[in-house]
Amino acid sequence: MNEIINQVKEYLAPWPVLWDILVLIVIFLLAFIVHLFTRRVFFHYIKVLISRTKTQIDDIFLTEKLLDKIALIIPIIIVHEFAYLMPNIEALVNRLSGAIIAVLILIAGNALLTSLTIFLERMDRFKERPIKGYIQVIKIIFVLYGIIIIMGLLTGESPWTLLGGISALTAVLLLIFRDTILSFVASIQITSYDLIKVGDWVEISKYGADGDVIDISLNVIKIQNFDKTITVIPTYKIVEDSFKNWRGMTLSGGRRIKRAIYLDMGSIRFLEDDDITKLEKIHLLKGYLEGKKEELAKYNEDKKIDTSSLVNGRRMTNIGTFRAYLKAYLKQREDINPGMTFLIRQLPAGEKGLPLEIYVFTGTTEWVRYEEIQADIFDHLFAVLPEFDLRVFQFPTGSDLKNLTPRTKAEYKLL
Repeated sequence: MNEIINQVKEYLAPWPVLWDILVLIVIFLLAFIVHLFTRRVFFHYIKVLISRTKTQIDDIFLTEKLLDKIALIIPIIIVHEFAYLMPNIEALVNRLSGAIIAVLILIAGNALLTSLTIFLERMDRFKERPIKGYIQVIKIIFVLYGIIIIMGLLTGESPWTLLGGISALTAVLLLIFRDTILSFVASIQITSYDLIKVGDWVEISKYGADGDVIDISLNVIKIQNFDKTITVIPTYKIVEDSFKNWRGMTLSGGRRIKRAIYLDMGSIRFLEDDDITKLEKIHLLKGYLEGKKEELAKYNEDKKIDTSSLVNGRRMTNIGTFRAYLKAYLKQREDINPGMTFLIRQLPAGEKGLPLEIYVFTGTTEWVRYEEIQADIFDHLFAVLPEFDLRVFQFPTGSDLKNLTPRTKAEYKLL
């Protein structure tokens, strides 16, 4: 075999470039054969072995076609190692093959980091962490250093010399990657202070975002609004501007109802004996009324108060009794959380009447169920108000004006 090679070499001695081309073709054929064997035989059995193992960490080699990308590096290494057989183009082959190996390593490394991201996001401990953002930073650094090494291999300069000169480009790089650097710092703050996680319901009024966080990456945070639109916000803007995270509400197990009924102050009055007798038929008020009557009778008797005048002493009012009914009604509902703030209060009276506010928490945080509970409560309250001779305040409507008496209509025209 050596004799044949020597004879061919002597025959092509007048044309050295032809010898180098012939050797290069042979090396390419050898590299191609090795590539086929590596990809279709060796790596095929590795894939089968990985798929049969119980551990999941080796599954990262099956995603992003990682093994196929690694298989491309081996034939180029063969070309690089046999470059000495082509003395006339050895330097060129070494530079090109070295640069190609570096590019393929970059591609394979990027695929490995992507596969690692997929693997980590499947783990419970990392599901709510912005792992993708950190991996993207590593990718950027990896690519930057890779580009410098490739330039060094192509130009024949030492990569370390090029790395030394990169300091001159620091200002330019900071300008180009300003948002990326800010977002990286912001992602660290988000993780350290546990500000936001995938799955959180957030409300950022400045950007019109109101919905669930579906993705946190290095540069952007994606929020799916309740109308199914997607709002994309730069990561660093999250720590620059204020936002509301509803996670605390979700974790508490209860969602707040904070709504007021505006009562017509002209309908507020003292209760007469007939009114009390009528209200005693309401089961939720029976115990309250009995106790309240005894309390007021004893107080007025001890103070020797003349009760012939409504102004003297203490008396029950329809609004106070309604407030007691409202407390009893809400406490007996199983969908109201008894372990959280429970408050029925009067707010300052105004031009819209007297606000009677309900401040309680439901026993669920599910949105649809919460709205149903809230609507059911107020449906009932509006319906029972006439039983206490109370009226809801509202501005006059067309039907109100139609129901005016002729005399009232005339007075209204004079106004």
